[in-house]
Parts: sequence; C-alpha cells; structure tokens
Amino acid sequence: MVARQDLRAPAVYALQTLAVAACCYAGGRLGLLYELTVDGSVVSPVWPPTGVAVASLLLFGPRCWPGITLGALLVLVRLTSLEWSSLGVLLGATVAPLCAYLLLRRAGFRTGLGRLRDCLSLVFLGGFAAMLISSTTGALVLLGTGDLPAGRFWPVWLAWWVGDAMGVLLVAPVLLILPRARSPVHWRRWKEALGLAAVAGVLVPFATHGSDSLLFSVQPLLIWAALRFELPGSMLCALFASLLATDAATERAGTFAHLSDLQVMVSLQAFNAAAALTSLLLSAVITEQHNTRRSVERACQELVEVLEHLTAGESAPPGRPQREEDRGAG
Repeated sequence: MVARQDLRAPAVYALQTLAVAACCYAGGRLGLLYELTVDGSVVSPVWPPTGVAVASLLLFGPRCWPGITLGALLVLVRLTSLEWSSLGVLLGATVAPLCAYLLLRRAGFRTGLGRLRDCLSLVFLGGFAAMLISSTTGALVLLGTGDLPAGRFWPVWLAWWVGDAMGVLLVAPVLLILPRARSPVHWRRWKEALGLAAVAGVLVPFATHGSDSLLFSVQPLLIWAALRFELPGSMLCALFASLLATDAATERAGTFAHLSDLQVMVSLQAFNAAAALTSLLLSAVITEQHNTRRSVERACQELVEVLEHLTAGESAPPGRPQREEDRGAG
C-alpha cells in the first residue's frame, strides 16, 4: 500500500503540472485573439495566463510553478522562435505569479474571497503589485533586444502591466470561486439566474458593439448580479462583459469605432477595471454582511437553546445535591 501511494504521488504531480500548463496555454491562445496596438507595438489588453497562474498557485501550492513556466514556453513557441532573450520573458511570467502567491499568503489571503480584505489583497497585491515584475521584465527584454525603441518603453510597459493585472482581476476570482459555487436550491432562484443570463446575453453585446456609447449600462447588471448571486454571478458577468468589450475594441466597433489607438486602450482598460472592481468589492461587502448575519443568527439560536435549558431546569449537572430549603420542603 505504501509503495502504491509512493508511485501515485509523482503521477498526480505530473498530471497537475500538465493541467496547469494546458490551462495557461489555452489562456494565452485566448489572449492572443484580442490584440491592440500601442505606439506601434502589439499588446493584449487582458492576459488570462496570469490569472490562471495565480489561481493555480493558490489552489495547488507553489510546487505547480513548472506548469506555469511550461505554459508560458508553449505560448512563446506559438508567437516566435525561441532565443536567449526568451528566458527573461519566461522568468517574468513565472516569478510574478509566485510573488503574488507569497504576498497574498503573507497577508492572510483566503481563497473563498468571503472577506473584503481578501478581494482588496487580490487587487492590490496579486494584481497591481506583483504584475509589475512581469511587465518590467518583459519590456526590458524587448528594449535590450532592440525590438522596442526607448521612446516607446513606458507606453508598452504600462499596457503590459495593465493587461497582466486585468488577467488576475478577471480570471483568478472565477477560477477560485467556481469549485465552491453551489447551484440555486429553489426554482425561484433558478428563474432569476436564467433571467440574469438572458439580460446579460442581450444587454452586454448591445452595450459593447452598439453604435452609441452605452458601456455604462453594464454597471447595473453587475450590481444586480452582486446583490443576488454574490461573487460567482457578478464575476461571471464581469468576465463576459470584459470579453465582449475587448472584442469590440479589437474590431473597432461600437464605442471604440472612432477612437485613436491610445484612446481605445484607455477606454477599454477603464471599463475592464471598473467591471472587475465593482464585481469584486461589492460582492465581497455583500458576502461579508451575509456571513455576519448568519453568525448572529447562529449565536441567537444558541442563546435561545441555553435559555430553554435554563428554564426547564436542565442546566444543572446530574447528581447535584438539592439545596437545604428544597429538602425541607419535601
């Protein structure tokens, strides 16, 4: 039995590593479908592999880092021929999620995202702070190889950083909460969930690809999802809205039709950030309130049970001698 378990552990680890690599590669292929031009350089406004990498580290631990590196390597092979400079990009793609993991663990992060502090930590530590490493490393590598002129360093660095951060803010929460999500129990909740999906399926394409500037109309949908379905519902809506907005931006459709390259990037990332922050923070506040209410209800229920026992005289331990006045009365 011990030998069989010893053989099973490496096999499970290998499968886990390959699964992480496959998810990172699939996220990279998805990110490559949506590309924008910033000062002559092509960038991805949302880079899903960073979210996949951070979520994998939080769920499986730091030992899954080879899968992250392998997934980044497969994406690089898909993009260009490998050179020594590619090691810098691979290093940044691996070290940045690892730093996000370490920062979040040091901050006491919980993967359930049931507290406001957890969502704030994911935004500022896992997204904004840690992704400075990958964007800085990647931009410096391009600068060192001559593929990026010095005058375009900061715009490309900023676009790279925001794309990696948006990958963490939009993709990582979905991967963290979906394994814990529960389907609605009552039919009334199912009807509301189907109604939310139907409204999202009509409103979001119209708001992102329509001729008028109606991106703001997505915010009430995100608030509805957060109020009624907390993080699972709101983050799925935010991810769906971000994907369609990114598609509209790359196609120069709807709101993005007559904007310059820089205006497209700014408008898109402002929308993505607003959607992610609205969904994350509002859902966290609502979830925290619900958890507090449940704790208070449980405390009240326990207090009622204690009072019932006291009233029934069951609080005294068995075998306790009666008081003298009780024996005299008998």
